[in-house]
Amino acid sequence: MKRIVVLGSTGSIGTQTLDVARRHADKLEVVALAAGTRAEELLAQAREFGVHHLGVGDGRLAGEPVADELAAQARGGARPADAPSSLAEAVARRSAAGEGSLGFGAQAVADLVRLPEADIVVNALVGAAGLRASYETLRAGKVLALANKESLVVGGDLIMPLAAQVDAQRRAAGTAPAAGPAGALMPIDSEHGAIYQCLLGEDAREVARLWVTASGGPFRGRTRGELAHITPAQALAHPTWNMGAKISIDSSTLMNKGLEVIEAHHLFAMPYDRISVVVQPQSAIHSMVEYSDGSVKAHLGTTDMRIPIQFALSYPERWDAPVAPLDFTKLGSLEFAAPDTDTFRCLALARAAGERGGTLPCAMNAANEVAVAAFLAEEGTYLGIAACVEAVMDAHDVQPVESLEQLEAVDAWARTKAREWIAGR
Repeated sequence: MKRIVVLGSTGSIGTQTLDVARRHADKLEVVALAAGTRAEELLAQAREFGVHHLGVGDGRLAGEPVADELAAQARGGARPADAPSSLAEAVARRSAAGEGSLGFGAQAVADLVRLPEADIVVNALVGAAGLRASYETLRAGKVLALANKESLVVGGDLIMPLAAQVDAQRRAAGTAPAAGPAGALMPIDSEHGAIYQCLLGEDAREVARLWVTASGGPFRGRTRGELAHITPAQALAHPTWNMGAKISIDSSTLMNKGLEVIEAHHLFAMPYDRISVVVQPQSAIHSMVEYSDGSVKAHLGTTDMRIPIQFALSYPERWDAPVAPLDFTKLGSLEFAAPDTDTFRCLALARAAGERGGTLPCAMNAANEVAVAAFLAEEGTYLGIAACVEAVMDAHDVQPVESLEQLEAVDAWARTKAREWIAGR
């Protein structure tokens, strides 16, 4: 039985992770859950899975009525008639005894990764807020099942050495698989999960190129002029994947693919000049690995995130498919094309940030988050996303990555710069 913590449990990846846990209740036990703002949904999940360790990222919800219900769930019983202070005391006593806990704020969410009963932490938090949770997960010696792109985009220089340390600990303790990677860091992204599987059993020295596939998003083939008046509703209509709002916008601008290139660089220790992006509109090929002899291994499958989520949790085993397998007789053709980086400039900007390295990816990522949020709120334009990112990158004084605190300071600076740029348009 593997015991898992799900951070970001009410989002797209989080809910699909819980579906995998529901289907494999004999193999997975959910021991902690955390959400950002959807406290009512978190409560329903906690009740279904019998979870008593809970975290809510939005500290403002501590004073809301749902906080009492969450406290009762953490307490381990039905909601009593006590005043909220009595509930809080009861939760505190259970927490001290290691029996249950409830916390509000970013630190409370990150604290869940250190629970002694947890084996695997699924980090499905959105944005740079997930970096500290990833860092603390590996510092605690837990397996990190990573869906939070920013952990590696922003902090790959810190995260990967920690993952190597946990891999070594797992091998020394005999908890790593007998063959293959030790599995301290398991990517949940369909692209990186695909590359991970294509590399199994291979000699990394014989890898010539990583091919990261992209659907092309909803605006594939359009010109910059045709993108000038795009609305959030249009940008959210992804052709194949069901994702959250921020990731859907990133997919439409190809920023998502740029972030994945940086992730692949860190995850697989691959130079940027040996990582290529190819548009594959059917999204049937999730990524490919090219070898020195010209052979190419491709990972194909149904466009359902439960497949890479399940592999990240089941590794080194493979469990029964969570969805119907791909029917090749109905697939039809497979198309390939080069990405249009002149129209979709975010891909080129992200790659440039990764190649320069240091703190530049952190500044780039923060600016993108602010610009995307402004676009979704109809306070900025679609093409303004790339323009804002470029302006912040140009203004940033790049330094080597030294600590989480340094990256958090860069993140804050870049967000302020991005907001100033948007306000000045």
